[in-house]
Amino acid sequence: MKFSLFFFANGQDTTEQYRLLLEAARFADAEGFSAVWTPERHFHDFGAPFPNPSVTSAAVAAITSRVDVRAGSVVLPLHDRLRVAEEWAVVDQLSGGRAGLAIASGWNPQDFVLAPGNFERNKSLVRDGIRELRALWSGAAVRRPGPGGEERLIHTYPRPRQDEVPLWVTAAGSAETFSLAGELGCGILTHLLGQSWDRLEDNLADYSEALEAAGHGIESDRVTVMLHTFVAEDSRTALETARAPMTAYMRSSMSLFGLKSPQSHGVGPASDAAMRELLDHAYEEHARTRCLIGSVDSCLPVVERLADLGVDELACLIDFGVAADEALGALRNLAVLRERCEQL
Repeated sequence: MKFSLFFFANGQDTTEQYRLLLEAARFADAEGFSAVWTPERHFHDFGAPFPNPSVTSAAVAAITSRVDVRAGSVVLPLHDRLRVAEEWAVVDQLSGGRAGLAIASGWNPQDFVLAPGNFERNKSLVRDGIRELRALWSGAAVRRPGPGGEERLIHTYPRPRQDEVPLWVTAAGSAETFSLAGELGCGILTHLLGQSWDRLEDNLADYSEALEAAGHGIESDRVTVMLHTFVAEDSRTALETARAPMTAYMRSSMSLFGLKSPQSHGVGPASDAAMRELLDHAYEEHARTRCLIGSVDSCLPVVERLADLGVDELACLIDFGVAADEALGALRNLAVLRERCEQL
């Protein structure tokens, strides 16, 4: 089992968030972690420090020498593929051939102020966009209209270091998206936030079937699961340290996804208490069964269960609100867990 670090901070305290990113990246590079993932988010506190993963990945590339630098994810329908190919070729060159991208379709209408005409066809744009991005990466030219409608033949520069760009498709739980990743020969980047263990198992079966049906080899079968992570010396310390930041993080994510607390309907203070109780219950269930929040020993069963499903990489999200120094200190325990799981 491979371990990587994943970032998706909530809030606007970017100074501390960027310090956490860079110091954690140095640790990951020195300790044998596989990758550092940074996301693309726009116009909301949730994910606020990360509007462009090519920029954060370039920063990570500059201070590391071994760890892969990846987008988790690029929302491809928001962008011209020419620009994506150019930016990530730069990252690939700066990193010495360590770039990789997860591709997402996007879902939030507010994000699509960047490309309003693409919202209704975002799913189909992922399929077409991945094909074109691969072509551009390999050095092929594409035709685009120029001024006055004159068609021009375009190559992108600089040329990347890698012959092929490693790609994943980001899937929140839709069987259709898992199948698309298999059809295209991409890896899968997913999580357990919106899908049960049984649903994840079914979706991974669909992914494997689609890979095989499309004739892709075993090298294309890459399954990465993102997990909120805080590994302490003992389970109780981990659970209590992570409780307040994780419930605040969950509340912010509800705002992003358009879910409203009872208080927003005018029920008053009691409803806010009910929301706190609901979030606390959700935290308990999620932290114990769908996260790496605990001790090395208490987290092992989650890793083993994921390995049994065919998952080969855990993307450990560490910036969900635990103080930066505490999150950095916990990385030593996460490294112990990684070493324990090398043979899974």
